[in-house]
Amino acid sequence: MKLSADLKALQTRIGHDFKRPELVLRAVTHSSMSGPNRDDNQRLEFLGDRVLGLVMAEALLAADRAAAEGLLAPRFNALVRKETCAEVARQIDLGAALKLGRSEMLSGGRRKEALLGDAMEAVIAAVYLDAGFDAAKAMILRLWGERIHTVEEDSRDAKTALQEWAQARGQQPPSYTETARSGPDHAPVFTIRATLADGQHAEATAGSKRAAEQAAARALLDRLSDGAS
Repeated sequence: MKLSADLKALQTRIGHDFKRPELVLRAVTHSSMSGPNRDDNQRLEFLGDRVLGLVMAEALLAADRAAAEGLLAPRFNALVRKETCAEVARQIDLGAALKLGRSEMLSGGRRKEALLGDAMEAVIAAVYLDAGFDAAKAMILRLWGERIHTVEEDSRDAKTALQEWAQARGQQPPSYTETARSGPDHAPVFTIRATLADGQHAEATAGSKRAAEQAAARALLDRLSDGAS
């Protein structure tokens, strides 16, 4: 099987040349483009999620040999969650290589976080099946890079951390308000304001309400941290 130019370019970006090119084609094929003669990437996604988890568990244990499970677990979750996979997918421009049906393409599928995260996991599985665990591990460690070493000491999601900050000071949980929405219906962009009971607030913008809420909570936590220093 001869690879298309976009898949050859993807090979270069991930640093792996496939001996079985049908694997990378399947990894980038969304269910909207699958058919009797073309499998989608859902089964690969399932496998890739497990391979990623094992690599990250090993990496975190090696990076901090004294950390208790209570600290390792949230760090692990931060590194394997769909948002992080999508972030890495954008880093290698995986969206440009995706095989999408017309409706998914028109609805901005190449930029969708869940779709990108799933495809990134599928690519991991494709490398694993093509060349084994060590090859998949090497690619993951290379692409995740400094994220493994800079993941926060306590990587609970920002909304949870902000709520616990407020509760520790006798405040009500923070509120989240949509202050703006832009973009087309198929690819909206949300601006969310996180507000504490004492009036302190911060805003952030993202392609989903959940991501915008997390970003706003993180921005407010950063502001609170700066104010305390």
